[in-house]
Amino acid sequence: MWDQQPFLKDDIESGSSQPLYPMMLESPELRWSFIRKIYSIVAIQLLLTAAVGSLVVTYHPIVIFFTTTNAGLACYLLLIIAPFITLCPLSYYYQRHPINYLLLGIFTITLAFAVGLTCSFTSGKVILEAVILTAVVVVSLTGFTFWAAKRGYDFNFLGPFLFGAVMVLIVFSFIQIFFPLGKISVMIYGGLSAIVFCGYIVYDTDNLIKRYTYDEYIWAAVALYLDIINLFISLLTILRAADT
Repeated sequence: MWDQQPFLKDDIESGSSQPLYPMMLESPELRWSFIRKIYSIVAIQLLLTAAVGSLVVTYHPIVIFFTTTNAGLACYLLLIIAPFITLCPLSYYYQRHPINYLLLGIFTITLAFAVGLTCSFTSGKVILEAVILTAVVVVSLTGFTFWAAKRGYDFNFLGPFLFGAVMVLIVFSFIQIFFPLGKISVMIYGGLSAIVFCGYIVYDTDNLIKRYTYDEYIWAAVALYLDIINLFISLLTILRAADT
């Protein structure tokens, strides 16, 4: 039996009583309540990211501090690794309220700063284009995954392929750091990254519908949030390279 968290013990909002996928054994109302919980958390994360990113982009002393001072460069490196460091205690406290939300907030804010610093070197037109494209792709792929799950399609097989693709992207990024290959290679890298994270959106949405248990709402939110942010960064990379 599923472990029902306190938020599921409250009055469940009215939702569809139809199964989300064939052979669904759990209550559709409980699963829909869980899905709404995840998307509410992700929406708050994205709004917080937009707010922090906008502050970094518009308030130039922040960018100057991070890019021109030794202390700023050290802080910049810390901001890059801080989200991954935060995931360690989060893996232990992900069921402890409110510690899990506090750690999730730290994870989101530090990553938002890194995203904002990336956007600070990009024109507003390119950022807007990347935001619109990201929103369209995420909504389209989410709708497609729900439609496909309803008709019995399963995307669990994508897991090993996507993991292998991410490993290739990581190696490629290190090659780019030490041996820059030019604008064309940057656009290729961005295009491949966008395809991979489109796959991850489908994969993680499928897991959200079928596999995540009710006490894993933090991990489900982290996975979807990272998919969206990485897709945005990938599209930003392509558009920025094309704009230069």
